Amino acid sequence: MCLFQYADDPEPEEQGPAGPLYVPVRPGTATQVVLRIFRTPLGERTAVGFTRPDLLAATLGAGHPWIRLSESALRALASPLGGCLLTIDPTLTAPAVTPAPTQARTRTGDVAARAL
Repeated sequence: MCLFQYADDPEPEEQGPAGPLYVPVRPGTATQVVLRIFRTPLGERTAVGFTRPDLLAATLGAGHPWIRLSESALRALASPLGGCLLTIDPTLTAPAVTPAPTQARTRTGDVAARAL
């Protein structure tokens, strides 16, 4: 632990601007795209930006559509959508939730899995 405070030492919670970001989008109309809003592990809505396109591809898959935006532009677009948080370079994503298969008995009494 440091006993002295220096004027030029930033606090760990204070982060500088991220610079231009690669922002995931989804197709909209023929001339527009729609900003994707994600959820944090605690369920809060968040806008997501990546500092490099390879990080976006590693997290969301190759070929995922994106646009370049500054951090302030991303915050301005996300605020009316309820995405007040901004997550930069997330590394963990979960697949979409799918319903669990149900079990049904066949004529012979065997149990067969059936999707809902």
